[in-house]
Amino acid sequence: MTKTRSTPHTTATERVYRAIRRNILEGVYDGEQFLREEGLAREFQISRTPIREALRRLVSEGWLEQIPHRGARVVEWTRDDADEVFELRSILESHAVRRAATRMQPSEIARLRHLVDAMESLSSAQQSESREDIATLNDQFHQTILESAGSPRLQRLVNAIVQAPMTTRSFHRYNASEMARSMTQHREILQAIEAGDPVWAAAVMRSHILAARPAHHRSDAPLAESSHH
Repeated sequence: MTKTRSTPHTTATERVYRAIRRNILEGVYDGEQFLREEGLAREFQISRTPIREALRRLVSEGWLEQIPHRGARVVEWTRDDADEVFELRSILESHAVRRAATRMQPSEIARLRHLVDAMESLSSAQQSESREDIATLNDQFHQTILESAGSPRLQRLVNAIVQAPMTTRSFHRYNASEMARSMTQHREILQAIEAGDPVWAAAVMRSHILAARPAHHRSDAPLAESSHH
């Protein structure tokens, strides 16, 4: 990955952000647990300013929720929550790629090809950092398709329901065969778009999104069975 210049302050914020996110993924921080600035500052032996900025970013991405007068709390997703999000994504993003397949410009197709190549090259690595990088590239892949659909309304709807933890948690829990299947589906979505075939593209997109659901549900600590809390 290309290195970018950063100040010690931004480096500290990024380091804390990644550490907290990894702890949420691995269950170190429980669902509905409050994360306090002072406690995290002691844990990471760092000032509260980068902690505060990391927490703000995690709230904006859906990892944490800000509770008035109480602080930031780890979001707990129930099985019903996850099922609903995956089903909505499968419907909306299938529609998005159906539109994008006949509208995408050559430069956008080239970007998709680059993202697919990059994900495939990372998928053989077993480090959790590689999984996080794949999740970031995956988000860019889906966002490129969404933007190419040419529907600001559809884009707003998808962005309103897609939470970063849903995708990242799925990749974090994939076994080797699930990762290989995901890479194959990305490649097939790209091929369908290159062929200008909206029906093919939509069918693969729906399968791709729904196939991630079992991995998201799989955890050492099962998701709650109840509905919204």
